[in-house]
Amino acid sequence: MAKKHTIYDVARIANVAISTVSRVLNGSPYVSNDTKERVQKAIDQLDFRPQVNARKLARQEAQIIAVALPTFTTPFFNEVLKGVKDKIKDTDLDFIIYNTGSDNPEETLKTFLDRGIPDALIIFSINLDEDTRKRLLNAGIPVVLVGFKHEDFNYLYWNNYKGGYLAGEHLIKEGYQKIGMVRSHSKSPVADSRENGFRDVLVKYNLPLDENFFVKGITKKHSGYSEEAGYESVQIMRERGGLPEAIFCTNDAQAIGVIHALDELNLRIPDDIAVMGYDNIKTAQYLGLSTIDQQMYEVGTEAISRITKMIKDKDRSLVQKEIEPKLIVRKSTRKP
Repeated sequence: MAKKHTIYDVARIANVAISTVSRVLNGSPYVSNDTKERVQKAIDQLDFRPQVNARKLARQEAQIIAVALPTFTTPFFNEVLKGVKDKIKDTDLDFIIYNTGSDNPEETLKTFLDRGIPDALIIFSINLDEDTRKRLLNAGIPVVLVGFKHEDFNYLYWNNYKGGYLAGEHLIKEGYQKIGMVRSHSKSPVADSRENGFRDVLVKYNLPLDENFFVKGITKKHSGYSEEAGYESVQIMRERGGLPEAIFCTNDAQAIGVIHALDELNLRIPDDIAVMGYDNIKTAQYLGLSTIDQQMYEVGTEAISRITKMIKDKDRSLVQKEIEPKLIVRKSTRKP
């Protein structure tokens, strides 16, 4: 195997100090042309290729972006991470994924930070308590929040209230009167806002809020945003006295479970009962599922764009953006 040459070999052949070789590699203007030529000749002779990480360390540049999120196994976060992965290829950065778990992601995020502060951090769908906020501000690293907003940080925030409102309004305008909802197990700004928007539009149009139709599944995996929870919710509604004319699910995975349960009962969608999802994962298109588009892939790419700009310009002013949900109407809710 051929010997791997180092910066020391370049310095020896060019008869200069190692610091001089480093300055040439980093494009410093404080090196004479004659010295630059000698160093470059030695580099060419040895076919020397400097390690990128070493050069970044010398410049004190960020090398790795940490991406913290409650899970990476759901379709929603799969789409987000696709955006992250595809966009980061345009940079000279790497990223690591830190899965906090959905049970208590705020505390698990603290544990992650206890092990060491990363060069830069993107936090998806995890709330910041006061202690974590102070630690991140004191660390002085680029931070982008996604799905949670705080005045001290850059953020991309989904308008979940409007998303829930749009879903309910669509079902009402299609003519459905008895409307139910599959809720999540988590009590969070995301879940609460989505449900509040949905409840408020029912009140606005003078429709009943029948709590027998507002249910959550038994399975707590992914905080109830799962196919199992959706499937179980249909059984629970039946046990409480019957099914509504339409069911709004707080994510598409729940809706898939609801569709499976209704199919087992030989109920047709939407002839017998309508189903509405939330997220617009890829599978929703092929199921003909009406849903709320959250533009997950685009948000993933924008998060990387935002963090790389912050790395290059740490004095850049905060950019705080609210993402508008989009109603996607497909056959699962079109009234016959």
